[in-house]
Amino acid sequence: MKIKVVVHEAGEGGYWAEVPSTPGCATQGDTFEELLTNLYEAVEGCLSVEVNTPKTASADRIVEIIV
Repeated sequence: MKIKVVVHEAGEGGYWAEVPSTPGCATQGDTFEELLTNLYEAVEGCLSVEVNTPKTASADRIVEIIV
């Protein structure tokens, strides 16, 4: 899976980044390398949020996929 990330230079030094496809998913780092490490953790955390199971009819299926 590829995810686009917007990287910003922080005014006080370092970097911060946001993931437009996942509202609220953002992180920061003092160096670009630290930012990348933090991004992987942030994206994993944002995508692993528990979602309530939707109401289904008897003919509906719930399928889990890996991306």
